Amino acid sequence: MSANPLLAAARAVLPEIIPLRRALHRFPEIGNHLPETRRRVLEALDGLPLDIHLHEHTSGIVAVLEGELPGPAIVLRGDMDALNMPENTDLDFSSEIESAMHACGHDLHTAMLAGAAKVLSARRSEIPGHVVFMFQPGEEGCHGARHMLDEGLLDVVSPRPNGAFAIHVTAQIPSGIVSHRPGPEMASADEIHVTITGRGGHASAPHFASDPIPVAAQIVLAVETALTREVSALEPVVVTFGKIEAGTTHNVIPETARLEGTVRTLSEEVRSHVHAMLDRIVTNVAEAHGLHAELELVAGYPVTVNDDDFAALVTEVATDVLGESKVVPLPTPIMGAEDWSYVLQKVPGIMAFLGACPPDLVPGEAPNNHSNRVRFDEDAMATGIALYAAVALEHLRRTA
Repeated sequence: MSANPLLAAARAVLPEIIPLRRALHRFPEIGNHLPETRRRVLEALDGLPLDIHLHEHTSGIVAVLEGELPGPAIVLRGDMDALNMPENTDLDFSSEIESAMHACGHDLHTAMLAGAAKVLSARRSEIPGHVVFMFQPGEEGCHGARHMLDEGLLDVVSPRPNGAFAIHVTAQIPSGIVSHRPGPEMASADEIHVTITGRGGHASAPHFASDPIPVAAQIVLAVETALTREVSALEPVVVTFGKIEAGTTHNVIPETARLEGTVRTLSEEVRSHVHAMLDRIVTNVAEAHGLHAELELVAGYPVTVNDDDFAALVTEVATDVLGESKVVPLPTPIMGAEDWSYVLQKVPGIMAFLGACPPDLVPGEAPNNHSNRVRFDEDAMATGIALYAAVALEHLRRTA
């Protein structure tokens, strides 16, 4: 059986794309300002028939490919930023930047999107409308997608895009497997910051002080109990306190205690309810002990909701390009968060996961995304390039 033409084209550009990926991996950058990453991406796009828009408030790049036929537009996204962490992979192209690593595969995403730009640029005569390539900074907690929307991402073409597609690699799925689901796919993520204020004193005389540490402990336990009583067991929700900070030594009762944590939900209704629940518990538990507590909730990314019809389109296209065995439904949502959710609030589309577990490792046992030892199979990039191109072409044809 001969390979799908788009898959064959993707494999043909892979020798150009692997060096780009490795250069990005070797010199990772963090946050919304990625000057060297932007420079390398622009070099990779040089010579292609693209209208380049450089964002001013971030290092975002919007590259527009105009087809030779009139039609709609689609956004394809590749995020470019790395994580603030060390790398211990022993790869020949390991990070040379201290405390920076592409541990979530964004180097692959960026390289795959550049590869898709090359493949689709060679097929302008087949394209009805526009393909908007979104090279995005700041996915790792910096709201890069929202900043790009604010700077006019969806206004670079007319009519505005009516479809959006992103791919995220994972080392937990066999290489070359595509997996996604309709509806909520990834959680919202908000930060919890609690400050409890009491009265310090000698540890031998707690009755002369107002100890915030037991109050902090009771707040944590009360929240975990309330979740089981107030939220349906059929509604996924996670509240985790990852940091408790109080005191300086063994025989001093501190004046303050601080808690930090995260809230993850799969619906805006549950998200709002949990926020109100946290406020009630933090305030009242502290007051019950005669102390004062302040809660700060920092809103993070919203729920990532895949459009049902677009998810069906991606399933159909991926099956046609890759074969039925390479398309596996994602059985449950993931409680991680993703700022692609901002785009999906405005444009129907999806995020699909692409397996990239190296052949010498076992999916499910291999170091996962965000691990200092995570590695990815570069051959999977051909699948990603082909899928970007195929989804774009099919969506534009069907909605033209």
